[in-house]
Amino acid sequence: MRTNWAGGGRVFGYARARRALVAGSALACVLETLTMSVLLRDWPVLRQVVPILGLFAVASVAALHAAAVARPHLLDAQKLRLRRATRADLLIPLSHIASARGELRVARRRADGELDLPVGFRTSVTLQLAEPVAHFTLLGRRREVDTVHFHADDADRVVATLQARLEAVRRARTVPSTSPGPPG
Repeated sequence: MRTNWAGGGRVFGYARARRALVAGSALACVLETLTMSVLLRDWPVLRQVVPILGLFAVASVAALHAAAVARPHLLDAQKLRLRRATRADLLIPLSHIASARGELRVARRRADGELDLPVGFRTSVTLQLAEPVAHFTLLGRRREVDTVHFHADDADRVVATLQARLEAVRRARTVPSTSPGPPG
């Protein structure tokens, strides 16, 4: 797994937890295709179409998993970019993050101001934001969120890295001025 990206930051994956679900879904597609081929043995035209549909279904399942692998979470010096395959892409400036903690929770009904980016209905990291950020839904509707729950394969490493970056941002904001005094 790559740990760096072109922007000079860190990459955090979230697709590892999906492997069993993807394998099970692909197996179900193959079994369904075989079953339909047997059931449609008296209709030769339909029997020839079913394997094509089955191949398309397996390719779709593989493509969804590939999207999650190819679009990981990204952290650089100024921002955190959270993704969920092609369905969500959220940019959070580090200066907007108040706290980050590891918290294993099951995704539940969404509350106002909260965003869940689960994998397998679970999230493992919670971000509390000092300032809300805009999240755009799949259909383009804007929502302001101040709490983000997301999944990461190595949640402890994500939280530790985030806390170190947040501390560096806080220290940079509190550095005293080198100016000798007021102008004049």
